[in-house]
Amino acid sequence: MTEFEDPLGPLDPNFAENFRRDMRRPACQLYLVSPLDVGGDFPERLARALDAGPVAAFQFRVKDIDQHAAAALGEPLRAICAERDVAFIVNDDIGLAKRLDADGVHLGQTDGDPREARAQLGPNAQIGVSCHGSRHLAMEAGEAGADYVAFGAFYPTTTKVVEHNAEPVILSWWSTLFEMPCVAIGGITPENAAPLVAAGADFIAVSGAVWGGDEVAAIKAFAEVLAPAPRSR
Repeated sequence: MTEFEDPLGPLDPNFAENFRRDMRRPACQLYLVSPLDVGGDFPERLARALDAGPVAAFQFRVKDIDQHAAAALGEPLRAICAERDVAFIVNDDIGLAKRLDADGVHLGQTDGDPREARAQLGPNAQIGVSCHGSRHLAMEAGEAGADYVAFGAFYPTTTKVVEHNAEPVILSWWSTLFEMPCVAIGGITPENAAPLVAAGADFIAVSGAVWGGDEVAAIKAFAEVLAPAPRSR
């Protein structure tokens, strides 16, 4: 068994066929993830994107730069999000999240423990954990005090190397059994998002589909997909 393989085994695919979204659950929302390059005109692009349609959260994701440089890049982006009441989440780095006074942190399986993040960032921080395609890891994250879990990748993506894949049925299973929100991530575009929304995603996390082209048009396209999200009894 690999490090992140689910010891619970695969889900019955028929589970998804019988899934109906609980109408008490909020409609699916957009979770925007930054490209790795957030210099240059990116702050202006972010402002345009957030003004183009509803975005619930923005994740600041940079790699291979020191914390001082990362903080300098992140501060204007945090301010842009704060002005628009969009949650500002830092990827991977609890210390950077604290330094930026972020709204929360998103942790990979090797990036720290939700309990440590809670101790550092306080009771109101939003703490998310990547759980790949594993129900076991998701339940562990919940027990450790995470505020949301992320499953994926659901589709091929060029944003990062995909080592773990997930099937939409895991979203149905999670949202049937747990109130904690789940995020779908990985190669999501306006054209392929609808099945994940129907499967039970509370948020869809997107990056390349927005920053790889016209961010305003992309946000508007996602808004069209999310606005009529089904809310069955």
